[in-house]
Amino acid sequence: MYQHIASRESEVSLAELRGDCARMAPHWSASEKTVVTPVEPALIHGVTVPPASARLVDAMSEYGD
Repeated sequence: MYQHIASRESEVSLAELRGDCARMAPHWSASEKTVVTPVEPALIHGVTVPPASARLVDAMSEYGD
């Protein structure tokens, strides 16, 4: 069963992804806007990304390239 799900996920088109997001949007609430002060990259230390998240972000390149 997992093989089928993994195969289907790799076949999702950008149009399907956008449709899924549009259907989900009404269920999300927006928080109040906060002012974010930029931080110099040299001051950022100790950031780690879990392997599952790194794979997710890596797989997203097909939508942005």
